[in-house]
Amino acid sequence: MIRVFGQTDRDFSSNGDIVLRPVRAIVHKEDNGSFYLDLVTDLSYIDYLLNGNIVVAPTPQGDQAFRVYNPTVTRKKISVKCRHVFYDSENYLIEDSYVSNKNCNDALDHLNNATEPQSAFTTVSDVSTVASFRCVRKSLAEAVETVIERWGGHLVRDNFQIGIRANIGADNGVTVRYGKNLKDISCVYDWSNVVTKLMPVGKDGILLPEKYVTSANQYEIPYTKTVSFDQNEIEEDSYSTNAAYLEALVADLRQKAQNFVEAHSVPEVNYTLDANLEKITDIGDTVEVIDSRLGLELETHVISYDYDCVLGKYKTIQFGNFRQTLENFASTMTAASERIATEKAEETRVVLGAELTEATARIWSALSDSYVIYDGDKILVVDALPKESATNVIMINSGGIAFSQTGINGVFNSAWTIDGTLNMQNINVINLTADLIKGGTLKLGSKLNESGTLELYNEQNSLIGLMNKDGLKMFGQDGSYVLLNRSVGFAGFDKNGNKVYWVSEDEFHMRKSVVEEEITLCNQLRFIPITITSGNDIVNEGIGLVSSVSGG
Repeated sequence: MIRVFGQTDRDFSSNGDIVLRPVRAIVHKEDNGSFYLDLVTDLSYIDYLLNGNIVVAPTPQGDQAFRVYNPTVTRKKISVKCRHVFYDSENYLIEDSYVSNKNCNDALDHLNNATEPQSAFTTVSDVSTVASFRCVRKSLAEAVETVIERWGGHLVRDNFQIGIRANIGADNGVTVRYGKNLKDISCVYDWSNVVTKLMPVGKDGILLPEKYVTSANQYEIPYTKTVSFDQNEIEEDSYSTNAAYLEALVADLRQKAQNFVEAHSVPEVNYTLDANLEKITDIGDTVEVIDSRLGLELETHVISYDYDCVLGKYKTIQFGNFRQTLENFASTMTAASERIATEKAEETRVVLGAELTEATARIWSALSDSYVIYDGDKILVVDALPKESATNVIMINSGGIAFSQTGINGVFNSAWTIDGTLNMQNINVINLTADLIKGGTLKLGSKLNESGTLELYNEQNSLIGLMNKDGLKMFGQDGSYVLLNRSVGFAGFDKNGNKVYWVSEDEFHMRKSVVEEEITLCNQLRFIPITITSGNDIVNEGIGLVSSVSGG
């Protein structure tokens, strides 16, 4: 039974405002991805399927609430994609909240209690990972996305409860045999990472004495590759002799290589099944796939489904161990960035902390579901297909590279044009060299990226000014300096660090003083230089006291 409720309803135990008899009602759900109801009805429901109303529909996980979003009305029908009420979390703002060393359950509670207005959701998690996250001016939905990236787990959406679970789905003994009991199944194979014979390379270029490790799975076509493994966790100082150290490296390299070849000895496969599997209960369910053509037996998991609410059965199920993404491209970029940052470490060190981690996480999220399209005079990278439904878009053409978060027909407010101009709203940079920087606010330091430092040099490349957490310090040519900060106030020091003048509250102290013209005390008495002459001869020179009071 599919029912319609008002915008603010939270109790869905009744029949609501009306019971629908739709022409079409398909629920689409993806692991950590889209969750919506594709609904088509006749025009008799036009007064109920209003933008913002809630449609409650049956799913394999029980009745779920979906909010009507931009209905389309024609002469004969109403079509609407109703988004799960989880997406209401996009409308709650977190101004500035810091989750410090908490498990996932506490992190969700912390963020959910920091929204404006007060969140309508409850949260729960069984992920034990402990991490930190500074959330500044993000929606609750964006915060949950970052929590999943940083803490791990799977998003579980149950009406107005947001959950992140370490594991989802069940193993109900579902087995799919390609070419036997099921005919209407399509699959995509990726053999690019398959390796059945591997030459591993370890720290400092070491090789195994036997050179290769092999897999039990072998094919007519050979898949022989070489892979370098990181062994930085094995430190030479931990071993008494060099021979013991090398032996440990070889043993570690052999184990890593064997694990790698076992994991990559079969192709990565995605299967899409246009049929109903009654034992499937949810995203994450285990499916054993027996592919007789390739002699493969794979344990895969359900990653998305389309469920017919009217007929009460699955229409399409997708399961597998592979999803076409730009993940490898992202890994290459990350490795290159780390290498460049290491090479430049002697020149500069900027700790970006949580903000850099957050930026990296968002890039990974954007790349994890990306599609590249050649579109005549341009190349588009989008986060959803068809391209008209995409939100995040990268466009490349002869004019440069542009970025949009409002779709292919939206506003491209960040761009790198062909003439070298970079227009961005936010930039995180490891090392920046520039002749001129123009801007409104320069923010240095804070709790997230440690202590900011501003250094000023003269033409001889000598440090003449320094601003950091200790205040502002200006250097003289002889090593003396002037310091301004919250604890000292304002003070001058000689080259040996001795204080020569300073301000203490409303008092000014100094060791020596030279006054060129005059001194006024309490606005009453002036000390001025005087000269006594006789004719053209100077008789005496000294100090005269003069009242500052008018008429004195």
